Amino acid sequence: MIADVLGVEVFRQTVAGNMLVGSFCALTNRGGLVHPHTSIEDLDELSTLLQVPLVAGTVNRGSEVIGAGLTVNDWTAFCGSDTTATELSVLESVFKLREAQPTAIVDEMRKSLIDTYV
Repeated sequence: MIADVLGVEVFRQTVAGNMLVGSFCALTNRGGLVHPHTSIEDLDELSTLLQVPLVAGTVNRGSEVIGAGLTVNDWTAFCGSDTTATELSVLESVFKLREAQPTAIVDEMRKSLIDTYV
């Protein structure tokens, strides 16, 4: 059904034995973050299948539920306020966020978010 509607290939897969893949990983066209207990073999298989680099990690000070603490696309990411500096560094690296070129809309969004927290 999904393959027909979206016109894409569909693969059945688990992430660290969990069937709720949307909760235990975050993916973009540049990379992906998966559950920290994902085996090396599964990481290699998923990375080959998706053709993007993958890293096992956490968000929000060790939360394994990636989808609950992270929203990301090809040029920006939003994560929970409990996310540590190490976790942020991993996110920036795997999703190649420093290489992304923000648009005027993104700049405006960042300014308004910073004004809200300051």
